[in-house]
Amino acid sequence: MTLVLAVSFPHAGAGEDQGKVVRIGYQKSGAFLLVKNEGSLEKKLGPLGYRVEWKEFPSGPPLLEALNAGSLDIGHSGDAPLVFAQSAGIAFQYIGATSAAPESAGIVVPKGSAIQGVAALRGKRVAFAKGSSSHFLLARALEEAGLNFSDIKPVYLLPSEARAALQSRSVDAWAIWDPFYAAAEIDGEARILRSGQGLSAHRELYFARRDFLVSHPDIVAPLIAALRETGERALKDPAATAKFLAAKLGISEAVMLKAELRKPRYEAEPMNAEAIGDQQLVADTFLRLGLVPKAVRAEDAVFQVKQ
Repeated sequence: MTLVLAVSFPHAGAGEDQGKVVRIGYQKSGAFLLVKNEGSLEKKLGPLGYRVEWKEFPSGPPLLEALNAGSLDIGHSGDAPLVFAQSAGIAFQYIGATSAAPESAGIVVPKGSAIQGVAALRGKRVAFAKGSSSHFLLARALEEAGLNFSDIKPVYLLPSEARAALQSRSVDAWAIWDPFYAAAEIDGEARILRSGQGLSAHRELYFARRDFLVSHPDIVAPLIAALRETGERALKDPAATAKFLAAKLGISEAVMLKAELRKPRYEAEPMNAEAIGDQQLVADTFLRLGLVPKAVRAEDAVFQVKQ
């Protein structure tokens, strides 16, 4: 998960009428993939005269770059990329969020490690993706244990690199999210040191280009409804959901099922005070760590439904 946003190009598309086409960016690990597979959004937006175009992205940051360039209308991401996007001035608005899934992320160590608590990470090499949701999780875990980043040796690695580093013992711990988190437990002979419970909400957030929402506010309610209804079906049959996603992601069904069984974050709803507060905590933490250049107010980027 690379978290450097390219924001130097002009914001194209502002004020342009995109007609009745909704261009949605999705990632293979998100609920939008399930919605796309079911065709549920097309069924809801078709009667309103909209046509849906789907575009796949490897992660949140390039998706946000496309949104900023005006080639995308709607997308989804984890918490951290959106804080960077708002700080960088990308004109988006939050339109919804899933319920919290703190158990879907955590910090792991090799099973044979002598490290038994986060406090024991003092002086240790800890791998994580810089500026990611796991960066935030680790910061919170260290704070809880009375440590800060100067007390550890950060090692900035993408998930595939970090897993190999943990297995070779070139790092002592790894902060990561599902399904990589589940894979580390099942396949990587890792042990959970600290889950995200009480530290990180680990939500999936949905957003749209601000000028698109000005012209097309009617898409928000059916979009959230499609996500919620598809999510409810996914939660009722986690084994089938895991089988479908495992094939798309190229991982084992056992790993995907473990991730699905602790993932209530399909339950999409409009942004509420709790979700806004969780985003603000991420923003404040990253500002304190010097990862973003200025303070942001998460609530300033929330789409308000006009009564």
